[in-house]
Amino acid sequence: MSFLSNLFKFGSQNMAIDLGTANTLVYVQDQGIVLNEPSVVAIETINGIKRVKAVGDDAKMMMGKTPDSIEAIRPLRDGVIADIEIAEEMIKHFIRKVHGKRNLFRYPEIVICVPSGSTSVEKRAIRDAASNAGASEVHLILEPMAAAIGADMPVTEPVGSMVVDIGGGTTEVAVLSLRGLAYTTSVRTGGDKMDEAIVSYVRRHHNLLIGDATAERIKKDYGIAMIPEDGVGEIITLKGRDLVNGVPKEITINQAHVAEALSEPIGAIVEGVRIALENTAPELAADIVDQGIVLTGGGALIRRLDEHLREETGLPVSVAEDPLTCVAIGTGRAMEDPVYRGVLMTA
Repeated sequence: MSFLSNLFKFGSQNMAIDLGTANTLVYVQDQGIVLNEPSVVAIETINGIKRVKAVGDDAKMMMGKTPDSIEAIRPLRDGVIADIEIAEEMIKHFIRKVHGKRNLFRYPEIVICVPSGSTSVEKRAIRDAASNAGASEVHLILEPMAAAIGADMPVTEPVGSMVVDIGGGTTEVAVLSLRGLAYTTSVRTGGDKMDEAIVSYVRRHHNLLIGDATAERIKKDYGIAMIPEDGVGEIITLKGRDLVNGVPKEITINQAHVAEALSEPIGAIVEGVRIALENTAPELAADIVDQGIVLTGGGALIRRLDEHLREETGLPVSVAEDPLTCVAIGTGRAMEDPVYRGVLMTA
């Protein structure tokens, strides 16, 4: 049996997958990140039979624009699998896309990162989805640990360091030392909640209904954590449906309005950081004063967020070099480098 499994594994490329609520990144051993696509699956129903129509970029373009027979689904919510069958199809699709059709007998070893607040049931769901997608072995790594490794933080040394990973569904706040998590908390606030906050702000103040894709574009292009110094900032043009007259309409808002809209989700993230600092052991807290806080994840790209956190905590705050890929790179390094091998878990 072991001979057969070794035969199947022969020549296979081990993979590390950052299975995110918003995007899935795949890191292949000795190659780096080879795939970065949205975690979206479009399902088509014909005569009551469901089949996968599109995955990733193609499916994301369909969101909010599909006919009744097609549904664009995001199988992950708040960083965990909400629909296991569709998540399995998505993982299979990405593995095939990376490996190519020719590698029918290749069964790679896969490392997947999971939020630190995941229950054993949620971890098992992720492991089963990867196993059914063709993995010979599945290892899990906690998201904040992967983010810290990807951001070149000294996780193997007896030094306390703090990472704040702001993803699509969750924000992971963790204090790390000696290959372990000394304290971790998971705040169910991330990029999705910021999009929702923008949608509800525009609806409340301007009676205009905008889609999630429009809200996401505003967050990426104009998102700011503090009201601009001139009190206005850049001017933004929005198109959506007027809720009073029911017709399409165009309005303008400014960056100060976006900062106001984002104040609640950003406040929840700041609160999560405060709670983590309150629960940190004194010796580790002393290290954090020197080391500071490192921001990773897509949410770290919100302008002036580091400045806002610096004001709120009084600690040095920096943004990782490439916050979007930190978790995927860290997961890949944990798979490749024996130094980090101890941080991997079996579900």
